[in-house]
Amino acid sequence: MSQQVWDELYSEVGTKLTPSPIRELVKYMKKPGMISLAGGNPDPEIFPMREFQESAAIITERGKEILQYGATGGFDPLKEYIAKWMAARMGRITAPAEMCITTGSQQVMDLFAAVMLDPGDVVIVEEPTYPGATHALKNRKARFVTVPCDAEGMRVDLLPDILEQARQGRDRIKFIYSIVNFQNPSGYTLSAPRRKKLLEISENFGVPIFEDDPYGHLRYDGDHEPTIFSMDKSGLVIYACSFSKILAPGTRVAWVVGQEDVINKMIMIKQGADLCTSVLAQGLVYEYCRLGYLESFLPKIQAHYKKKRDAMDAAFREFLPSNTRYETPAGGFFYWLTLPGVNTRDLFFKAIERNVSFVTGDAFFPNGGGEEDLRACFSYARAEEFPEAAKRLALAISDLSS
Repeated sequence: MSQQVWDELYSEVGTKLTPSPIRELVKYMKKPGMISLAGGNPDPEIFPMREFQESAAIITERGKEILQYGATGGFDPLKEYIAKWMAARMGRITAPAEMCITTGSQQVMDLFAAVMLDPGDVVIVEEPTYPGATHALKNRKARFVTVPCDAEGMRVDLLPDILEQARQGRDRIKFIYSIVNFQNPSGYTLSAPRRKKLLEISENFGVPIFEDDPYGHLRYDGDHEPTIFSMDKSGLVIYACSFSKILAPGTRVAWVVGQEDVINKMIMIKQGADLCTSVLAQGLVYEYCRLGYLESFLPKIQAHYKKKRDAMDAAFREFLPSNTRYETPAGGFFYWLTLPGVNTRDLFFKAIERNVSFVTGDAFFPNGGGEEDLRACFSYARAEEFPEAAKRLALAISDLSS
């Protein structure tokens, strides 16, 4: 009886909620002997535990402050550090009023969506794209118009026609969402010319850009591309970054930078969501950074993950079928594989039988697609496991065709 009452009282969003497609696969990944190429988790073997323990001295020094409620916009010393540390990437030292510290970068998307979206509004996203973002946007009843990607990221040359067609259909296009560096799931990086062109299109059409950059510091080859934010003179770019991949995800500390009025509205939404991000976590992260550990840690994790990337690349080249298509990512955590003629959802269950896991491509296509694609992550499993993982995946592909 009580279930019937609840069912009649749920909101439209509550009624239509569906679980994360990646989280639904977790139960299969816990099988004994499984080599998981699925979850995009950082490697706990390289977490800076000793340095973080030392940073806890801030509790003695400033405990009365960081054990208390804090400002919704964030812990000022941390905001000041981020603004100076990121100045070269951002093109300037951003003002405190242009920044909000959030409980993970997932909250950035939720707050921005709350400020921007009414039911039925359209968000332009890459195809494929990060399902955590589309999940948050779906919770705000957004619809999606997708733009294909290639090795240089979003096909921005297609964007003007896509925007024009959407407008002719009377769609309310609220913003363009792009993971600009080593994209999750594709590993692609938006090239500098395309960044410039994307900004021009944004200005011409009056459509803001959400520049999501959780992997930007994890570059293993080549030079950093300029942020779109650093090129923006019109205040149309919202930039988000996180400590999850470059320090530890358990801190749940991220930040967003943008036009002051937009940030202020996000802060007001955040007041009703969680009052403030853990000041204790912010204080620990600040002290870690203040002591210089972040700058010394970045080269270590870049070298650590580069070795893993190279090991996965070698294993794939040696063992996977010759018609497998992929680009070697210059950074980040992910390989995006296309297996012509293979349905990767069917392959997933064959792979599980062989004790290797991945994420099926369809999880990353909000409007359908990706049946021949899969995402493989090299950050979590041990590098020495990759040859065996590739062998098992190859056998699973063979099992499917036999």
